[in-house]
Amino acid sequence: MTVTPVSPASSETVNSLEVSRLAYAYPDGTQALFGVDLAIGRGERVALLGPNGAGKTTLVMHLNGILTPGHGSVTVGGVPVRKDTLKDIRQRVGLVFQDPDDQLFMPTVRDDVAFGPANAGLRGAELDRVVTGALARVGMLDFAGRPPHHLSFGQRRRVAVATVLAMEPEILVLDEPSSNLDPAARRELAEILRSLDVTVLMVTHDLPYALELCERSLILSGGVIAADGPTRELLADEELLAEHRLELPFGFAIPSL
Repeated sequence: MTVTPVSPASSETVNSLEVSRLAYAYPDGTQALFGVDLAIGRGERVALLGPNGAGKTTLVMHLNGILTPGHGSVTVGGVPVRKDTLKDIRQRVGLVFQDPDDQLFMPTVRDDVAFGPANAGLRGAELDRVVTGALARVGMLDFAGRPPHHLSFGQRRRVAVATVLAMEPEILVLDEPSSNLDPAARRELAEILRSLDVTVLMVTHDLPYALELCERSLILSGGVIAADGPTRELLADEELLAEHRLELPFGFAIPSL
């Protein structure tokens, strides 16, 4: 089947993310991206799917300026990603790593969530408000005084989400958010992500999780966007999935409309 790309937001609306003709080669000459074009509107939840080596990590590292485009551009909330805008961009793009232990390093949960806003200049009652609000949104307010390493893996992932929500980002980027979670923690995180009033880009190999949380999906394969459309339609296309080395779990059936 031919997948029709989802139209980006209207020209009167500033998208959360716009990527135009993005190409990138690593210093060793390996070409990772060959001209990526995509737009994500404010409030959308979009899954980024693709096989290993497709360029997903390379693309994500361009969103907050870790990598600089060899060609093309990236814009977040109308602000172009450039060296002179990096401070603003890194507040607008909230990255949640696959391993929360890469993100949590302070003595207490509260300290971890306060770290970013405090570095941005918040103090006193305003800092307390932001930290309390972020922890409440992920259901971890009662754990504010606990050391992160005393929490379960699922709880640490929720705290990691809170650390970026405290920065009030334009877009929340999650790297394999369901990995290593037990069924209950997986469900709890899904409920939290559905409740957030923020744009979400979810990088995942977990196709059922993408279906559960994201109405729209992108397939990045060979350094280009190979498909862009409703998640249900993409995952129902067995030929498309096979072409890009994507597989649903054995016995999983796409629910009928």
